[in-house]
Amino acid sequence: MSDPEPMPADAAWVVIETPLLPADLAAFCRDLERLYRINPYLEFHCWRSIAPDRIAAEFRNLSIRREFKLELALVADRTAATGFTVSYSSGIKRSTRFGIEPSATGSRLKITDDYSGAPAGVDTGEVDRSLQAWGVALREYLLRDQRWGWCVPWRWYMRRVWVPMKPSARRITFIILLVTLAETALIALVMAIYWIEYRL
Repeated sequence: MSDPEPMPADAAWVVIETPLLPADLAAFCRDLERLYRINPYLEFHCWRSIAPDRIAAEFRNLSIRREFKLELALVADRTAATGFTVSYSSGIKRSTRFGIEPSATGSRLKITDDYSGAPAGVDTGEVDRSLQAWGVALREYLLRDQRWGWCVPWRWYMRRVWVPMKPSARRITFIILLVTLAETALIALVMAIYWIEYRL
């Protein structure tokens, strides 16, 4: 999940392997709302389009416990047909670049947060600590999508229910699902034992 290159002081990145072809991964990533909401440390209050390729967003970054209200602008990468950059209107993070290239398993996604040009003495408490977790969550989402994407109800649930959920709601839903499955299995076991004893 990490890049072998030395990390400069003004940037942070994560690299993930995905099963998608580069063009498919690029199409997935250009759904910016879904892409950013998959980050398990971002709790969005508002996400709305204000112009082509410009978004107004309000969110809480749970990794640093700070609120943000800013604009995001998508900029196509002139050096790569599938890559692009999202720039930010405020904060010490200047932009996030999404680099996509082919790999043996499908494609490789490199997400780079750029902090270059931040004023001297800036509050480093704004440095985003969620990047690694975001990479892990994206990879897990894509692998699940590859396995279950053929199922229409599953696609509807993930896109319309799971993605808009707050991270805490996803965790609670997962726990409730596990408890429900355990209760169902227990009921099935009791019924099986009763049926076996009744038949005997």
